Amino acid sequence: MDEAEGKLAVKLARDSVENEVSGISHETERIPESFQECRGVFVTLKTYPQNELRGCIGFPEPVYPLFEALDAAARYACHDPRFPDLQTYELDRITIEISVLTLPERIDADAELRPQNVKIGKDGLIVETKTHRGLLLPQVATEWNWNAEEFLSQACRKAGIAASSWKRDDVAVYKFQAEIFSEMSPGGEIRRQAQ
Repeated sequence: MDEAEGKLAVKLARDSVENEVSGISHETERIPESFQECRGVFVTLKTYPQNELRGCIGFPEPVYPLFEALDAAARYACHDPRFPDLQTYELDRITIEISVLTLPERIDADAELRPQNVKIGKDGLIVETKTHRGLLLPQVATEWNWNAEEFLSQACRKAGIAASSWKRDDVAVYKFQAEIFSEMSPGGEIRRQAQ
């Protein structure tokens, strides 16, 4: 994504959040053709200025056009089951971050060698069994100062399985990258985040 598309994506996500919470409809800007391409995307809401997670929902695989995925993820993030529903008074107390994902790529290395195939600050992770799945965005490992093994363990915990499960051959591990754009303040300047 170029800078203009990244900034537009964040603005569209904020419009969707505000529409969902306040019921006030915003006029949609002209959507570029690139937003019709199916992409995986996550929308993250954070408190401002504390920068604490307030909601994060998305689609790991490119099953919807980017415009639709952004709208749905932003609306669902207002109702992240880990938190109370977002309220109108919070709209000027949250920042919005969007992560547009690459296709997940399976790490086929022997289980013990998986950490060597994970680049902290660049890769996100998906851990999957027949019945469980967990995803962590690339920025999470950096925010928590995790190394590759800790990141894999936390992805397993997110999936609801034992932290050491990434060492098992019957557990699939995928990595992906993301283009990340964030508001610096509620409704304020939008910047690409370095990876």
